[in-house]
Amino acid sequence: MTASLPGSPAMRRVLSATWRTELSQLFRLAGPIVATQIAWVAMLTTDTAMIGRLGPEPLAGASLSFMVFFIGYIICMGVTMSTAGLAAQAFGARQPRIVRRVIRQGLWVTILMTAPCIVGFAHMDALLIWTGQPPEAIPHAEAYMSTLMWCLPFGIAFTVLRNFVSALGRPMAALWVMLAGVPLNAFLDYGLIFGNFGLPRLELVGAGIATTVVNVLMMLALAAVIQWRRPFNKYQLFVRFWRPDWRIFRQIFRIGAPIAAISVMEAGFFIGAVFVIGQFGAVAIAAHMIAMQMPHITFMIPMGLSQAATVRVGHAVGRRDVAGAYRAGWSAISVGMLFATVMTGVVVSFPDLFAGLFLDTARADSAEVLRLAVALLLLAAMFQIVDALQAVAAGALRGLNDTAFPMAIAGVSYWGLGAGSGIWLAFGAGLQTQGIWIGFVIGLTAAAVLMIWRFRAQQRRQFMPDIIKEEATPLPL
Repeated sequence: MTASLPGSPAMRRVLSATWRTELSQLFRLAGPIVATQIAWVAMLTTDTAMIGRLGPEPLAGASLSFMVFFIGYIICMGVTMSTAGLAAQAFGARQPRIVRRVIRQGLWVTILMTAPCIVGFAHMDALLIWTGQPPEAIPHAEAYMSTLMWCLPFGIAFTVLRNFVSALGRPMAALWVMLAGVPLNAFLDYGLIFGNFGLPRLELVGAGIATTVVNVLMMLALAAVIQWRRPFNKYQLFVRFWRPDWRIFRQIFRIGAPIAAISVMEAGFFIGAVFVIGQFGAVAIAAHMIAMQMPHITFMIPMGLSQAATVRVGHAVGRRDVAGAYRAGWSAISVGMLFATVMTGVVVSFPDLFAGLFLDTARADSAEVLRLAVALLLLAAMFQIVDALQAVAAGALRGLNDTAFPMAIAGVSYWGLGAGSGIWLAFGAGLQTQGIWIGFVIGLTAAAVLMIWRFRAQQRRQFMPDIIKEEATPLPL
């Protein structure tokens, strides 16, 4: 009888096996999601590399367009990201009708939100003029946006469908589609930007067409897999697509709006820093952009773990498994911290080598940029761990439908502590660019501490959110 008491060897073996099982499930789910994120970054890198060959003014114009586009993208994606947790909860509760309706309404939300964004993108020139952007870059920005903007609804719809396959624990379907999109994107970029392979030379207009075509094809390919391949086709996702479920529609917005706000605050925290750092000269901007490449690349791992945490916690919530939900969250947080710690060691060991990849070190004017970039990379090493922790903890909280309080945490951390301290250190203390980066460290550390505190507080009170259940008289498909 004593062999089964808490703390006994038998119980410890059971608990150890349970944690090993959770970690195994996490890696199986997170691996393809992380690879999908990396493939997405590969597409962006390809676009930037090829557009850069057109010259500095087209690159500047494309960068302005992409920054405006990215704001609309993260708002739409943030709201529809709630479908991942809601679908995972319904899957865990074995309610396939609810899974189906969550994804359908997520696609409805996609249409509703992307339409006004496209209208706004079409009038982007007024925003660029009002914010005092270089006049010579604005025509290039307009040319790129004229075709790039049409990829938004298809890109967001692909994300919603990706949430569906991930909620079912089958993220490989989205990964294969994304991997096929990477070389196709490079082929179309090379052909339409420069007029190769018998295609017309359209430069920035061609770059936008390439991105849009690839997003359309990826969305259609994943939709086809869902429609005709098991186990996805059992859900009949697109049958009676026009049938509304206003209760779920409202729930997507209720949970998703704070996620979008968090995404905007975090992205704005970093995007706004570019304009501040620009006041310190071209060397500062160049060093900043070089140093940001490392955390931008490595952040794809915590981002994938964050999405996996949402699904794993959501599955346990659907089963009403309190211990399993929080075990899933802590497993993802621990893996994220371990990865970030390793990457921090890499950055600290070879900052000169990494920064040198982006510079012609033979040029006399590269030395100053290299020195500052190395200093910033060491600060990046400091915030990689806390950045990973806050991202994965936020994902675990999304699995609990807990998004409003994390939104407040993001506001206080990024725009209160982070931006406030960074501006004071940059101007008041005279640290300039390094002051802004110390602000990154402060803001992300605050976010990590508060997000983990929130998750622990929810665990202490054994919080379980209410999940969407089918009505007593179920609606038709």
